[in-house]
Amino acid sequence: MRMRIPGLVALAALVAAGCAAGAGPGQPAGLTQVAGLGSLSFPNSGAAAAQAPFARGVLLLHSFEFDTAAGAFREAQTADPSFALAYWGEAMTYNHPLWRQVDRDAALAALARLGTTPADRAATAPTDREKGYLAAVEALYGEGGKTDRDLAYLAAMADLSARFPDDDEARAFHALAILGSRDGVRDFATYMRAAALAQPVFDRNPDHPGAAHYLIHAFDDPIHAPLGLPAAQKYADIAPGAAHAQHMTSHIFVAMGMWEDVVAANIRARDTQDAGNTAHGGHANVCGHYSSWLQYGHLMLDQHAEAAALLDACYERVSGAPTAEEIGYFLSMRARQILDTEDWTLRDRWTWTPPAGADPAVGRRRFHYDWVNAFAALRQGDPSAARALVARPTSDAMVKIPADELRGLLAIADGRADEGIRLLEAAAAAEDAQPFEFGPPRIFKPTHELLGEELARLGRTDEARAAFTRANERTPGRKLVKRL
Repeated sequence: MRMRIPGLVALAALVAAGCAAGAGPGQPAGLTQVAGLGSLSFPNSGAAAAQAPFARGVLLLHSFEFDTAAGAFREAQTADPSFALAYWGEAMTYNHPLWRQVDRDAALAALARLGTTPADRAATAPTDREKGYLAAVEALYGEGGKTDRDLAYLAAMADLSARFPDDDEARAFHALAILGSRDGVRDFATYMRAAALAQPVFDRNPDHPGAAHYLIHAFDDPIHAPLGLPAAQKYADIAPGAAHAQHMTSHIFVAMGMWEDVVAANIRARDTQDAGNTAHGGHANVCGHYSSWLQYGHLMLDQHAEAAALLDACYERVSGAPTAEEIGYFLSMRARQILDTEDWTLRDRWTWTPPAGADPAVGRRRFHYDWVNAFAALRQGDPSAARALVARPTSDAMVKIPADELRGLLAIADGRADEGIRLLEAAAAAEDAQPFEFGPPRIFKPTHELLGEELARLGRTDEARAAFTRANERTPGRKLVKRL
């Protein structure tokens, strides 16, 4: 199934409609600028001493610097213990809508310091607008499952932004609530609704980190990415003190194949994060999101030595006492180094012993490590590891596509070319049917790319050209996508 995405002309009309509906002349009044984080207009009833940490907390919240934001909101609480929005802000830091993470207990504990019940807490807010923010966060952490709470929060933010149309913070958080209502699963029509809300905020205040951030998320796919380029090019300058802001720009750059910009953005993100970690006695995050995307950018520029150096540092970390997240990043970085350089001998350079255990996540990591080794061996003419891997029983749907890629290659190697191509076509169709994922390919060897390579080897040039065209639609500028 191909991505069904509205055309750029229709989308531009949608965004323009959003601007016409909500945009006012000039910038909003009362802008507060915080060095390194951007600016906002958020009038409130807090004491004067609480204003600086509160503004810093909201701007950090917009850039998903959740831990640091929580600290800033607690500073505001200390400065003014009755400041309702300071507790609202801390509670908001425990919901990470696009990362599918929420800590309801921590949020309720923060709110409980303001008052024991929602009614008690609402009574501390002196204005209807501030009561609206509290009502929204109460819905976010109320009763029911996560999806129900997300939808209740979305309804509350829609009501708040409708009642206070000049409140750019309400509009920005409403846009984020729309994005979060899909629990991280990309739905293009929904994401365009969020863009139509965030764009007028960005137009009125080009230094608003939330507006730029949420526009990037809304346009984070190869079709819509050009619409997100102005926000991506601005966001790094808006919030140089936020590592996630530096990285986030590269979402648009990856979707457009702008590899030098991908590298520059993630160097800034890594260095900003490492500076913060060092200041708090931590260590450099060498097996993390920013290092992984940085390595991918280097590989797309054929900067193999720079990419390998990043993987070496991650490998050293994994050889000690890594977290599960660090292991995951190591496996993806190792896979890309081997597959995207097509240097099959590298499978012997970064060896790892997968742990035993029945946990599905452990089994998935074990499969992905073995899959890369099997693929490399198969390319070197040894099919034994691939045969053993596809014979391994599994009920994990997340490994079916790469397993079918191996089955297709084995069939072709055994002289059953038509069967092998059918298997690869089925794998490509299965990838197309999944919700679109941003960033470096989640499937280590993209299915359309592999299908095109095999069709080209078989001399089926027209079919190969069609497969490569589709591959380029999904991963623009990827260097392994052939031009026939």
